Amino acid sequence: MADAARTTSSLLPEWIGSYRKEWLSADVVAGLTAAAVVIPNALAYATIAGLPIEVGLYTAFAPMVIYALLGTSRPLSVSSTTTLAILTGAQLAEIAAPDERLALLRASATLTLLVGAILVLAAILRLGFLANFISEPVLVGFKAGIGCVLILSQVPKLLGTHIEKTGFFRDIARVLRGLPGASVPTLAVGAATIAALLAFRRFLPTVPAPLIAVAAGIVGVKYLGFGSLGVAVVGHVSGGLPSPILPDLSLAELLWPGAVGIALMSFTETMAVGRAFARSDEPPLRPNRELLATGLGNAGGAFLGAMPGGGGTSQTAVNRGAGAWTQLAELVTAGITLLTMLFLAPLIGLMPQTTLAAVVIVSSLGLIKVAEFGSILRIRRMEFLWALAALGGVVLLGTLKGILVAIVVSIVGLAHQAADPAVRVLVRKRGTNVFRPRSKEHPDDESFPGLLLLRPEGRIFFVNTERLMQKVRALADEEKPAVVALDLGGVFDLEYTALKMLGEAEKRAAERGVSLWLVGLNPQALDAVNRSALGERLGRERMHFNLETAVRQYQAGS
Repeated sequence: MADAARTTSSLLPEWIGSYRKEWLSADVVAGLTAAAVVIPNALAYATIAGLPIEVGLYTAFAPMVIYALLGTSRPLSVSSTTTLAILTGAQLAEIAAPDERLALLRASATLTLLVGAILVLAAILRLGFLANFISEPVLVGFKAGIGCVLILSQVPKLLGTHIEKTGFFRDIARVLRGLPGASVPTLAVGAATIAALLAFRRFLPTVPAPLIAVAAGIVGVKYLGFGSLGVAVVGHVSGGLPSPILPDLSLAELLWPGAVGIALMSFTETMAVGRAFARSDEPPLRPNRELLATGLGNAGGAFLGAMPGGGGTSQTAVNRGAGAWTQLAELVTAGITLLTMLFLAPLIGLMPQTTLAAVVIVSSLGLIKVAEFGSILRIRRMEFLWALAALGGVVLLGTLKGILVAIVVSIVGLAHQAADPAVRVLVRKRGTNVFRPRSKEHPDDESFPGLLLLRPEGRIFFVNTERLMQKVRALADEEKPAVVALDLGGVFDLEYTALKMLGEAEKRAAERGVSLWLVGLNPQALDAVNRSALGERLGRERMHFNLETAVRQYQAGS
């Protein structure tokens, strides 16, 4: 019974057990405020994905409730995001035509269920460490590419035109060719909406600008005759509670590769947003529990018609900024979404398409962080190129292939760093036992004639051993020492390839009259050396506890 009680307690929301009554009013206000951002954005995300607009409401309801009960981030607001919406749309476009409503909804439900299942499986396998799998520069480039593609996709709606999408640059050409046929009233409404949204963001950032924009558009259609001027509207929106939808598992074979990419991006965004808005006095995020919460949120939402979801940056920022203390705020937001489904669906149908496009465009601008590219370039030129590669992958190859490019670029970047470890020449601060890399800033540091102290930085294994030995040989050829001492204090282990190549390097050094010493081996690495041929050749006299003892022995023997 005690074990069962502990299990039940571990599944209950952490915030319920520690809830304070003084938090209630702030959570309610935050939930209401966040709803003003969540609902318009959710409608926009559904259109981005090519789904019926009410799917956005379903996504802002079921996954949000499930995450609020299971997640570990107190301020995180979960529905969908721009990135997830465009990835979903790209995947569904290969499965069902936009006018095949039932087939599209079943394909969406299947995709969402697969995303949820993948996240739950990752939680069971304890793969929460994958939250940092994609490097920040690559993620910056990937999101910028998503932003560019998304803005371009909304421009025809802003102009009141239509194009067949065949590729980023060809689409630009088609948009430009269609400019003479643009609807001036449609463009005017859209441009005014964009200007208003940007003005609110700049001067009144706490005001729910998307909600105001949507309301103004609806008022314009209902009372100012926008429709008679040729401004297209969203049209019929199904009201009421979502009807249960059974996923079509026969589509799983076609959808699972895209589902893996969407699941990875969902978790990456969820963790990034959760960490960004966490306070130091709150319980820390638990990555594997986040996988479970977002996974079950997606899986549960799939049967109610929701699209793939995760933590959203803008809505979480509003939620936290409005004073949210716990996930009760998210439950309030979900409650307002439910009321919208029940009573406001006819009004949503009057929303101008160009207004919705304006909301999407302004939201997408936040994905293109030019300043971030500049910061990356100032610090690391190579990582700037990685960011550009990720951006180019999305723009040139499409979003689903673009996420693969982003992952591959991250892996290549990691491999590049691992394959080219730095090797520092060490000297001693005069009058101390402190050893540090040689630099022009400390010309008084002492070196020892005939003794070359080197410190490899990073793990030594089959990927980088040859390159490391090349650097050691180059430094030895330059300094011409009698003894080369490798400080391996930062190396936690030596695998077989590294030991073999170290042994070969020791033999070549001996042939040139140079003695190789190893310094600072931890017990695991020392045990591996002692069990190898290298250990037999070195003996205890050429393996030293630290650099100070190595220097003393060298000076005593010279």
